[in-house]
Amino acid sequence: MTKILHTADWQIGRLYGTFDPDDAAALAEARFVAVERLAALAASEAVDAVVVAGDVFDAQTVSARSIRKLFNAMAGYGGPWVMIPGNHDAALAESVWTHAARLGALPSHLHLALEPRVVTLPGPRIALLCAPLTQRHTFGDLTAWFDTATTPPGWLRIGVAHGAVQGVLADDIDSANPIAPNRAALARLDYLALGDWHGSKCIDARTWYSGTPEQDRFKSNDAGQALLVQLGPAGAAPLVRPVRTGQYRWLQQVHTLSVASDLDALIQRLEGMQAHDVLDLRVVGQLDMTDHGRLQHALGAAEARMRCLRSDLSALQLAPTADDIAALHADGYLGEVIQDLRDARGDDARRAQDALAILTGLLAERHDRSQPGVVACS
Repeated sequence: MTKILHTADWQIGRLYGTFDPDDAAALAEARFVAVERLAALAASEAVDAVVVAGDVFDAQTVSARSIRKLFNAMAGYGGPWVMIPGNHDAALAESVWTHAARLGALPSHLHLALEPRVVTLPGPRIALLCAPLTQRHTFGDLTAWFDTATTPPGWLRIGVAHGAVQGVLADDIDSANPIAPNRAALARLDYLALGDWHGSKCIDARTWYSGTPEQDRFKSNDAGQALLVQLGPAGAAPLVRPVRTGQYRWLQQVHTLSVASDLDALIQRLEGMQAHDVLDLRVVGQLDMTDHGRLQHALGAAEARMRCLRSDLSALQLAPTADDIAALHADGYLGEVIQDLRDARGDDARRAQDALAILTGLLAERHDRSQPGVVACS
C-alpha cells in the first residue's frame, strides 16, 4: 500500500504584528518546528512522499536566512518532497523560489513544480498532477487540465492544487483561484491534495484540505494537523488519517460577569491555561474593586504561564461599592465628586460610571503606594 503525507500552508516568514515581540517571535519559530515535526512524522511512518499543496512561504520577501532555515528543517525525511507555489508564494518571474534557487538552498530530493506539469515518482508508481499558482489570483480553474492529462497505466493519479473549491467553503472565502468540486471524479484522481483553507477539511472521499500544520489564527477549523493518506491499487478509495502536528492552541473566548460565581468560573478557566495556549479574551460586565483586583491577579498569573494572553477589558465596568470608596478615604472635594458620579442618571450615567472607574482606580493605586511595606515599580 502506498502512503503519502499531505500538508500545506506552512506560511514560513509570517509576521505576527498584533502580538508582543516575544510572543510574535515564538509563534514564527513554531512554524519551522512544525516542518521538523512533519519530517519526523514522514520518516517514522515511512511514507512514499510528502506532498505540500502551496503557500510554503507567507510572502515573496522572506529573508535568505528563513529560506535556508526552512529547507534545513526538512532534513529529517530523505524521501521525495513534492511542492507547488500558492497565492502567497506564487511562481512569479522573480519570486521567493528564484531567490531560493540562487541561494542553492533547494534540496536534491525536492520536486518543485513552478509550472503545470506531472511529477513522476517511479518507485511508488505515483504520478502527481501539479497545478501551481503563477500569479496571486486567477479566475480560471487551473486544475482543468487534469481531466485530459495522461499518466502511466496502473500508476496512482494524485492531484496537487491550491485554491477555493467552489460552492463548498464558507461564503466569505475569496472566490479567486477556483477549483471545481468534482475535479477528482472528472480527472479520475485517486486523491486530490489541496491547500489554501487553513483547517483540515474533507470535500469528498478523494478530496481533502490538509490545513496548516501550525495554527495561526483564532478560528476553530481543525488547524494544526497534517493528513496521512493510504492509497491502495489505482481506483481504490484512500484512507485518510488526520495527525496532530501543531504546538500551540489558539483560543478566543468572551466571558460575561453578571454574578459572583461568573468571576470564579473565569479565574478557574485561566488557572487551567497552559504554556501551549494562545488566548484572546474579552471580559464584559462589572466588578467591584475587590473582585477587580482578583481578576487582575489571575490575568497576571495566567499571562506568565501561557504563550500569549491578549485581554480586552474595555467592556468591563468598575463598580466600586460604598465600602470600596470608604476605604479610599476620599474626603472633601474628591468625596463630593465621587458621590455625584455615583448619583448620575439618564444619558450621563454611562460616562459618569466610566469616570468613576478611572478615578477610583487612580485613588486605589495611590492608596496602595502609600501603605507601609509596599514597593511601587515603574
